[in-house]
Amino acid sequence: MDRAAAWELVCEYVASESLRRHMLAVEAAMRAYAELEGEDPERWGVVGLLHDFDYERWPNPPDHPEQGAKILAERNVDPEIIYAIRSHADYLTDAPRRSRLDKTLYACDELAGFITACAMVRPGRLEGLEAASVLKKLKNRSFAAAIDRDDIDRGAADLGVDLREHIDRVIGAMRAVADRLGLSPLETT
Repeated sequence: MDRAAAWELVCEYVASESLRRHMLAVEAAMRAYAELEGEDPERWGVVGLLHDFDYERWPNPPDHPEQGAKILAERNVDPEIIYAIRSHADYLTDAPRRSRLDKTLYACDELAGFITACAMVRPGRLEGLEAASVLKKLKNRSFAAAIDRDDIDRGAADLGVDLREHIDRVIGAMRAVADRLGLSPLETT
């Protein structure tokens, strides 16, 4: 599945602008990692873009991501892409993260959401956001409380990257598409 077809699928299944933006953020992070790893940015980007496309209709485990996996299989999407999407759900015991693709999706998912939360409370949004600020916010359990800090830590560890370096890389990837994410600096008058 190419990016255009993946975006069509997102638009068909996701009405929420914030969920679409989350998937775009994860796509950007996945593309950045693909380039770093010498992998196909289009393929890795599609995984990031599609990872939550079924969440709005089927938010409860294991429906998410299993309903999406069925839809993707019906559309003849590469099984490796489907597997990577399934593997981002810890509760699917038959889909442990094995490949670099699987591990990267897991590592980028929660972190992209947390970085978005950090950016939203700053007038500059992503502009000027640094890993040190994100790390400080991670310690405040009441900030973006729904985001699992253990998933963020485990994701970086499984990927074998330093958490600060990982945060910097994801911020940089998201900054490159800040307009699409609604995370450009606020206008001041």
